[in-house]
Amino acid sequence: MFTLYDYLPSQNGWKARVLFGLTGIPYQTRLVSIFEGEGRTDAFLDLNPAGGIPVLELEGGRTIAESNAILTYLAEGTQFLPADRYRHAKVMQWLFFEQYHVEPVIGTLRFWTLTGRLELNAGLVEAKRAAGLRALAALERGLKNVPFLVGDEFSIADIAVYAYAHRAADCGFDLADYPAFTAWLDHVLDVIGLGYPVHLYSEDPHSAV
Repeated sequence: MFTLYDYLPSQNGWKARVLFGLTGIPYQTRLVSIFEGEGRTDAFLDLNPAGGIPVLELEGGRTIAESNAILTYLAEGTQFLPADRYRHAKVMQWLFFEQYHVEPVIGTLRFWTLTGRLELNAGLVEAKRAAGLRALAALERGLKNVPFLVGDEFSIADIAVYAYAHRAADCGFDLADYPAFTAWLDHVLDVIGLGYPVHLYSEDPHSAV
């Protein structure tokens, strides 16, 4: 059975939980105490040299780190990763987009906002907000004529981008000017359902340390 090393408030871990649920692939969870330093222990660094979650441990002990790599591995051979080369590449395009333009911007601003670190990083906030607006504008353009990021079919690209993008309001982004994007949020929710809650950092007593 697969083991998912996870930290519940992380939307990167949320991505994997959603895909496991949609595919019905069985797995077990091992929670990692990020704010207590467990990600920096020798044992965990053997699983992922970068020290981040999620990490997927395969039967036999091999591991895969980075959330979008985990999504790609789990989705291989399923409806959530197209076999067609062009559509497959388009999925990868949006996975890279998410890691360059969504998670480091909206994800980081959200983390700073929800854990009281915004003022500590005040010198970086303006640039992050500008980058977040560019990311939302790009999503608005990309979704203008299609229900999902890669056309008419839901894919792991939608899971990956939705994870942090749908929490943009948590860090002050006004989504009223992005009708195609907000329609897409509804389309994605229609597919994944309500069974994948977002866990706030405040649930972890160590997050404010």
